[in-house]
Amino acid sequence: MLNIGFFKGEPGQYVIKFVNGKIRKEGQGLLFFYWRPTTTITVIPTTTRDANFIFSEITQTFQGITIQGQLTYRISDPQKTSTILDFSIQPTSKKYLSDDPEKLQKRIINAVQLVTRGKIQGYSLENCLRKSEEIAKNVLSEIMKDKLLDSLGVECLSIYFTSIKPTPEISKALEAEYREAVQKKADEAIYSRRAAAVEQERIIKENELSSEIAIEKNRQELINLNGNNRTKEAEYAAKALTIGLDPYKQYDPKLLLALGLKALGENAEKIGQLTITPELLAGLLEPKQSK
Repeated sequence: MLNIGFFKGEPGQYVIKFVNGKIRKEGQGLLFFYWRPTTTITVIPTTTRDANFIFSEITQTFQGITIQGQLTYRISDPQKTSTILDFSIQPTSKKYLSDDPEKLQKRIINAVQLVTRGKIQGYSLENCLRKSEEIAKNVLSEIMKDKLLDSLGVECLSIYFTSIKPTPEISKALEAEYREAVQKKADEAIYSRRAAAVEQERIIKENELSSEIAIEKNRQELINLNGNNRTKEAEYAAKALTIGLDPYKQYDPKLLLALGLKALGENAEKIGQLTITPELLAGLLEPKQSK
């Protein structure tokens, strides 16, 4: 009875029962009794597995980069996988009897690295840093298209590049270049603001000067108009005075003088002091000489 064992497989395991080197039973998550001396049990996991990887490559511009990422795979054909690698276990502890299961992951990563190398060599360093997602998609597409993992009975479900880094020296150079570019943009922004301020100040001064010119022109027009008006007023006043005095041209000057004295007398209360010289009276009293 000690040589009779019971094995219980998990739903995510493809189990193959060998008796004397021949397959007696196989399937997903099998349950069975077995005879220990003649039975070998192979357990192949069919659930998805994740594998992390990191490797160095050279870009199109001969710059070294380090690629870090993760891939997800599953064994889609466990029968084929079992013919290439040894997945036999110790039934009691369920530990693998060889390191072949670990070799499977390494072979998958090697295939991914091979395809990645071909893709990276078609990109410059800058494009590699910018287009990591695009490169990862292209690598996965080529692996699925060329069925590189079919011989292992494996299907690659996804590939992600979590990090693509240049060498420390190149990284510092790129950072310096980026800093210079940012500083240049900042300087350009400052110069643009200064130029805009100068231009705005020039526009303001031009507007002020235009306003002053317009004011002076209006002032000049006002002065000219005022002068013309005063000149015309004087001309009209002279004409009015001439017209007003014309009737008196026919009168004798003595009569006009007498009329003037009469007007002075009528407004005597408005006159403070008046001096009448003898010559003025003599002119009035002097008889008119006949011509």
